[in-house]
Amino acid sequence: MRPHVLSLLGRRLLGATFVLGLGVAPAMADTLRVGTQGDPASLDTAHIGGSVWENDILGDIYEGLVTLSPEGQYIPGAAKSWQVSDDGLTWTFTLRDDARWSDGEPVVADDFKRAFTRLMTPSNAAVYASLFYPIKNGRAITEGTAAPETLGVDAPDARTVVFHLERPTPYFEALLANIAASPVPTHVLDQFGDHWAEPEHIVTNGAFTPTDWVANDHLSTQKNTYFHDAASVSLDGVTFYPIENRNTGLRRFRAGEFDLVRDFPPERYDALKEQLPGAVHLAPQLANYYFALNQRDGHPTADARVREALNLAVRRDIITDKIMNGTVTAARSFVPDGVNQYDAQSMPGLEAPMDERMTRAKRLLSDAGYGPDRPLELTLRYSTTEANKRIAIALASMWKPLGIKTSLINAEGRVHYADLAAGTFDVGRASWVADFDDAANFLGILEQGAAKNYGGYQSDAFDELMSRAARTQDPETRQTLLERAERQMLGDYALIPIYIDTSRNLVNPKLTGFADNVLNRHLSRWIKFVDSDH
Repeated sequence: MRPHVLSLLGRRLLGATFVLGLGVAPAMADTLRVGTQGDPASLDTAHIGGSVWENDILGDIYEGLVTLSPEGQYIPGAAKSWQVSDDGLTWTFTLRDDARWSDGEPVVADDFKRAFTRLMTPSNAAVYASLFYPIKNGRAITEGTAAPETLGVDAPDARTVVFHLERPTPYFEALLANIAASPVPTHVLDQFGDHWAEPEHIVTNGAFTPTDWVANDHLSTQKNTYFHDAASVSLDGVTFYPIENRNTGLRRFRAGEFDLVRDFPPERYDALKEQLPGAVHLAPQLANYYFALNQRDGHPTADARVREALNLAVRRDIITDKIMNGTVTAARSFVPDGVNQYDAQSMPGLEAPMDERMTRAKRLLSDAGYGPDRPLELTLRYSTTEANKRIAIALASMWKPLGIKTSLINAEGRVHYADLAAGTFDVGRASWVADFDDAANFLGILEQGAAKNYGGYQSDAFDELMSRAARTQDPETRQTLLERAERQMLGDYALIPIYIDTSRNLVNPKLTGFADNVLNRHLSRWIKFVDSDH
């Protein structure tokens, strides 16, 4: 099959001719070349897949009301200022006078109102909809029990966006820095409907705007001259290359083909520190790596005894030390250590010696009806990277002494996560990188109905604790409730936590403006080349 080539703006906006099918982006003096982990599922923020790498691309081409500094601090984006009512229920944002789309049209308040309405519309099944449930009627609309026009987002005039919340949400500004909170160009949406983000129609309001996209090869952007801070943007453009094989990304970085690579093989860390000391960035990150356990009817992992046995048999220290080369920390919790105003909890039983854990695991599987005459058979899915493959093989090996037969299935990232969302697995590799520094951002993905609740975990007790925490304004009481919720989930063995992750980046030493931060978000608008000879 021929590669799918998208020439996004063409002569209409760029005054340049693109030869379709060649996969060659226009040469630019200061074009940042980024090796990212995959293609975005869409350039329409209501249809993105929720993958980490979508932050790289969509974060560059769109700007929400709030954005991020190089250090990961929340700063004004398309809004120049905002106010919060005394009761914390009303947030009023004033847009910049010079906020523009890449076709020169002004960014208006209705662009944000329409974006949030589309995000909550049930037919879009937006993966990030639940993140914005604090907005009045957000959950009800997403669940189909309220009309979209009742969403608590108003646009009283072209420069004012007002959010009405169900409950006080002190971290609401952090939510608005998420790529899903980006505006949509109403003037284009009205003309082309859901096709607005297709090649011949798309316009964007970020520092960069797309020029061409060859699926599985590259996505090129150029500087958006209408961006409100365009004068401070040094780069002429950014080209993203989807590279799932970390060793391939490393080789191309060494060869000078990439200026930034958004991961590297952890087993190469020690060598890279010596060989590329100025390029290797390893830093703390609010992120975890885990395996979802399918708890829907018909899957052996629906049995809590099976889930506990699988957890007990996993030697996390082997994975962190031997496979990940000590670049990550073994996890007994789902919420990472270091989250603001929170103490990570621990899964029961993991503190016991390994022989005791294996003895209990065998007994649990026997009680569940599995043994030599009826071995437990599992399907484990993982996304294609060398580390993921090695971890999947390690899990199958660790479970083998229990008589478990594990079938391994791998796919590229976008397909893998589609399989997880469809529930076609028993055990599935997953991860979560914080959208903001709060325990609820991790635990919230396990609530019933959440799009990222891949395993279909259902616990009324857990959901009630999360609901109470959401309604609580007292920080200490809220922390206690969230910690109880994590203990409930861990005691149900809802998933298999493996490790707390770090960010691993390779950065051309000639770049400035790249700063390690716990969110591992890096907007290209801040990046500059020390010189143009690269």
